[in-house]
Amino acid sequence: MSENEENKVSRRRFLKVAAGTAAAAVAVGALPRLARAEGLPHLKESDPAAQALHYYEDASKVPTTKFPQFKKGDICEVCRFYQGKPGQTWGPCQLFPGKDVNKDGWCEGFSK
Repeated sequence: MSENEENKVSRRRFLKVAAGTAAAAVAVGALPRLARAEGLPHLKESDPAAQALHYYEDASKVPTTKFPQFKKGDICEVCRFYQGKPGQTWGPCQLFPGKDVNKDGWCEGFSK
C-alpha cells in the first residue's frame, strides 16, 4: 500500500470513528432529557423508604403530636433536598432516589 493510500484509509477510519463517537454522544446526551420528560414513578406512602422517613404525600395530614418538629409550611417544595421545577406537582428528591415526591408532601428528612 502506498503512503497516499495508507493516509486515505486512516482518514476514512478516523471519520467513521468520529461520526460514531458523535452519534453516541448525542444519543447518550438525549437519554436524561427523555427520562425527565416522562418523569419518575411517584413515591407511595407504603414504599419502605417512605415509611422509614415517615413520608406524607400531603403535609396537611402530618400528625403534629407524633412529629412535633413539623411546622406549617414545611413542605417538600421548600426542602433543600427537593429538586422539582416550579409549577410541577411532582419532582425528584435526593432522599428518595429514583422516585418523585409530591411538592406538598413532607418527611422527617425535611430541611429548609
